[in-house]
Amino acid sequence: MNSLESSLQQLFSGSNVLFLLLGAMFVFSMHAGFAFLEVGSVRRKNQVNALVKIIVDWGFSTIVYFTIGFPIAYGISFFKSASELLGSNQGFDLVHFFFLLAFAACIPAIISGGIAERAKFWTQSLAGGILVGFAYPFFESLVWGRNPLFGQAGCWLSQFTGGIAFHDYAGSVVVHSIGGWLALPAIILLGARLKRYSNGQSQVIRVSNIPFLALGSWLLCIGWFGFNVMSAGTLENISGLVALNSLMAMVGGIVTALVISKNDVTFIHNGALAGLIAVCAGSDLMHPIGALITGGVAAAIFVILFQFETEKLKIDDVLGVWPLHGVAGTWGGFACGIFGQKIFGGMGGVSFLAQTIGSLAAIIFALISAGILYGILKYTVGLRLSNHEEIIGADLSIHRIEAYPEESL
Repeated sequence: MNSLESSLQQLFSGSNVLFLLLGAMFVFSMHAGFAFLEVGSVRRKNQVNALVKIIVDWGFSTIVYFTIGFPIAYGISFFKSASELLGSNQGFDLVHFFFLLAFAACIPAIISGGIAERAKFWTQSLAGGILVGFAYPFFESLVWGRNPLFGQAGCWLSQFTGGIAFHDYAGSVVVHSIGGWLALPAIILLGARLKRYSNGQSQVIRVSNIPFLALGSWLLCIGWFGFNVMSAGTLENISGLVALNSLMAMVGGIVTALVISKNDVTFIHNGALAGLIAVCAGSDLMHPIGALITGGVAAAIFVILFQFETEKLKIDDVLGVWPLHGVAGTWGGFACGIFGQKIFGGMGGVSFLAQTIGSLAAIIFALISAGILYGILKYTVGLRLSNHEEIIGADLSIHRIEAYPEESL
């Protein structure tokens, strides 16, 4: 009997390891989506740079999150023998690290899209490493990790919200809102691309490749079902509700962006992402109709606010990462507190007050962190390419090769 119980326990542990590993691979694939979304959105002279930034940021993120970030967030260190790392649960902590690393590495990937075409490569690599190693995991620890401030049972916040903690199932706030609001100070301090605004007038810089942009959106959409569904952590906690809510929010984003943008292809593909971003927080609580509405509102926020940001405020956010990730992610935190309520068909057990406090705290934390970091970098090593480097493009000035080198022969 003991042998049978041991075998069943081993099978159970192995199933959870495989489940989370597959989730990690889904979310890892999303980074290809980030890359191609940026490749399609920038000019041809900056396409190589877009590809290199995402994969290099992944490499640096892995190292700093392994050595610093994950221990800060969860108090788990990997500086021990391999046999101790494997442990009695077949290395579940290791694939848990891989899964959450894929979340953490979204931070520099998100920022990359906002500061595209004029940021220094090594400066942004350094900034991304600092954010993934220190800033992001600290906030992560407050919601999902070892520091009981916002998201844990019996946390400090729950004392003021009827015993209910801040709820963010899959990262509308912890990942996307933080990433988008971290990007905003960087975008502002960096300044607009050359000739983006002339004599107070907006001069539109067109995207270079609609098929690549669409490919990036599709890759992100597919990977998102690993991002959301496999946030369950273990096979026994998997929820079909999370899957359907993710689908409905994505569709709500597509249809709303289609209507509001009057059939603009870039807004439609980003509208799908806005819906998925917003539903992350409450995907385990909402009714599918609530998820549909959440996704639609998120897409409307993105379309309207991106145009206001770039045309009225004249903030040159190339991929619109502040409205897409920052504001839509914040809306996702609020939406969880609304559509998660039983009165709207949700599962209940969520507080709008807690969601509001947690979502606003993320904004404040991100703005202060990024403002200090990018401010220091701007006035020390500098954030921006020289005018000549920007004119010839980041591909040649940084990587010494064009995206289509045979055309220059």
